[in-house]
Amino acid sequence: MPRSSALSPPPPLGELLRRYDNAGEPLSCEPVTQGLLNRGYRLATTSGAYFLKHHLDGDRDSIARQHRATQRLQALGVPVAPPVEDATGDTVAVIGGRHYALHPWVEGRHRDGAQLTAAESRRLGALLGLVHTCLERVMETGPAGSPGPGDFEHRSADPDETFALIDELLELARAHRPRDAYDELAEHRLLERRALLERHAHRRPPPGGAGGWVHGDFHPLNLLYRGDYPGAEPAAIVDWDRLGVQPRAEEAVRAAAIFFVRPAGELELAKVRAYARAYRRSAGADSAELAAAVHRVWWERLNDFWILRWRYQLHDRRADPQFPAVSALAVWWTREYEAVCEAFAG
Repeated sequence: MPRSSALSPPPPLGELLRRYDNAGEPLSCEPVTQGLLNRGYRLATTSGAYFLKHHLDGDRDSIARQHRATQRLQALGVPVAPPVEDATGDTVAVIGGRHYALHPWVEGRHRDGAQLTAAESRRLGALLGLVHTCLERVMETGPAGSPGPGDFEHRSADPDETFALIDELLELARAHRPRDAYDELAEHRLLERRALLERHAHRRPPPGGAGGWVHGDFHPLNLLYRGDYPGAEPAAIVDWDRLGVQPRAEEAVRAAAIFFVRPAGELELAKVRAYARAYRRSAGADSAELAAAVHRVWWERLNDFWILRWRYQLHDRRADPQFPAVSALAVWWTREYEAVCEAFAG
């Protein structure tokens, strides 16, 4: 559930920087993100530039586990930005009950699929495959309280629950005042989706099987590129807050559905095909695994209304601009189901 967008107290820079041997004295600290799982700042000190991350979710142990993962991934050649260790070797600073981490500042820009060539799309798929195979090497499996790949089971969305949610959201959208074009689009998409679900409810996938360690939130805003376009190279994969165990191929499909969606809600299938083939080679995944993942993620999208839940139930409109493309994608994907499967698994 999203947190309030109200600003949190400013970071305790003096107390924080005293924990580090060579971080210097603060010169400026400017917010750069307003995330759901963290808040970020560009921190300039007398010794250089840093990314200061205020973790809003997670305990010290889970954050430290994310940090250890990125340290080990960096050693394997994955482009990441592990946190700076303080004078005692810790990477998580707990001050006033709040969790902070100091990372080196990475110069770079975000790129979506429209800015990627076919070759760069292949490189993106290979990169995600590298992440998955390297996570398999570096993550602990089986310690008490930690999930292992064999412990994972994912229940697919129940259409009866979705029908009830659609009815609730329809009532809220119709009652919203002042009514605008967004409310009309929401009502149209909700009715349209209900009709689609009625036709395709028999295609609900069974519970998912074993998974593997994944980034958990691989999308354009969590990948920085360095250099001129075209030809820019991935500089750092950031925001590992959702590191966890899931079916790996499903992360690959979800990421492609974000990177390569067009404003009208269609996927750039030529780029998806290049990306998916590179991912399969890099991750050692076969076509059947990708086809099953396509089906599960399609079903997930067909039943998902998170943007409308934010708007009408939580009164949070930060995701509103994403709704036209996201809602159109579910409809287009249903119509072009076989072509999408072929792009990922062919």
